[in-house]
Amino acid sequence: MQFASLSEMVKGWFVGDFVPTVFQTGAAEVAIKHYRAGDTEAWHVHRVGTEITAVVSGAVHMADRTFGAGAIIRLDPGEGTDFLAVEDSITVVVKLPSIRGDKFLAGE
Repeated sequence: MQFASLSEMVKGWFVGDFVPTVFQTGAAEVAIKHYRAGDTEAWHVHRVGTEITAVVSGAVHMADRTFGAGAIIRLDPGEGTDFLAVEDSITVVVKLPSIRGDKFLAGE
């Protein structure tokens, strides 16, 4: 058995092909992300991976829409988004597969 704390992980990511992690795999990435209202992430796209975001609490703005608790947003390869936490929010993010370097910011 292994124990870790989410506070030990980078930006909430705890499964994937990176360090630190509690389970290293190229199959997927998983994160629990906590945001304060007004937090943003720059527009980005994955060319290979599919990214799925579940809004656990709060409200977020992605892909030109606002989503509340219970929403699940799937971005297929090539579909980009930026991110704004409209309220204090918690999300669970899954990316399939875990590929280093498969995050491209606007203009890349």
